[in-house]
Amino acid sequence: MKSSELRELNISDLEAKLKDLKEEHFNLRFQHGVGQLEKTSSLKRAKKDIAKVKTVIREKQ
Repeated sequence: MKSSELRELNISDLEAKLKDLKEEHFNLRFQHGVGQLEKTSSLKRAKKDIAKVKTVIREKQ
């Protein structure tokens, strides 16, 4: 996910995207805890995507 794509969205869309990313991160953490997660790099990617969305929301406020 690129920051330039996020900047084109409005705040309500960004907040919806943030909610989806947080759910995805939770599911990935759960899978990691159970031992079913094959790509542990997806945890790091999810955290970075959440940070990007939060940054863009903060910039727009």
